[in-house]
Amino acid sequence: MPRLTPLAWHKLVCVFEQIGYKQAGQKGSHIKLEKTGVARPLIVPKYDEVGLDIITNLIRTSGITRKAFLALLERC
Repeated sequence: MPRLTPLAWHKLVCVFEQIGYKQAGQKGSHIKLEKTGVARPLIVPKYDEVGLDIITNLIRTSGITRKAFLALLERC
């Protein structure tokens, strides 16, 4: 399985939009993604390179596996 590497914010938004998250607003340099039926939104910082710790937290919060994340990332 390939290693996770830092990614641009727009790639992360692309991945999570594929599983039903929608942009629900922006505050400063952070985008809020919400999904119907999910209590906790995802907050994606608009960085050129989002760090691995943030990416792994977003994967965990969204409830998908790392393998599923990487498969969705290939489509972006």
